[in-house]
Amino acid sequence: MVLVLEAVPTPAAPADADRLWAGGFSARNKEQEEEVLNWISAVLGEPLPKGAYEDILKDGVILCKLINKLAPGSVKKIQERGTNFQLMENIQRFQAAIKKYGVPEEEIFQTADLFERRNIPQVTLCLYSLGRITQKHPEYNGPQLGPKMAEKNERSFTEEQLRAHNAELNLQMGYNKGASQSGHGGFGNTRHM
Repeated sequence: MVLVLEAVPTPAAPADADRLWAGGFSARNKEQEEEVLNWISAVLGEPLPKGAYEDILKDGVILCKLINKLAPGSVKKIQERGTNFQLMENIQRFQAAIKKYGVPEEEIFQTADLFERRNIPQVTLCLYSLGRITQKHPEYNGPQLGPKMAEKNERSFTEEQLRAHNAELNLQMGYNKGASQSGHGGFGNTRHM
């Protein structure tokens, strides 16, 4: 018996393969990226340069201007041009400033995520987080990004209400009408009849 295997053509790698995850699906959301750019433009009060999302943000200049607009004086020195190392310092200064502003550390992207385009969705998440945190700053009254943050909804109960609850049967603990597992014998044992 002879088995003949045919070569199956494989699709060519897309030009932006670095933007795809292992599953082959793009993790980027173009609508969110567009919303982030529109928000940045509205906060800065000036149009952003044309180009791809990651290219507009790559050198960190716009990001530094953004945080300086939200919290004046956050980034003292912005490198408009220079070596890759100097431009990456802009991103690092932005990251330090937004951490101080209140963005949770786990939502802040790594420098390489943006500069080397390793994880652009994390950059978008970080900027959404920054937009969300602006709502906690009463001095900021500019445009909003993302959903409105929940407000504190504290409830207080009287001692009588708390005691009344203790008398109730908590069904989450289980109510099985007198059935029990006594005599079961544990896992793996057969039931003796």
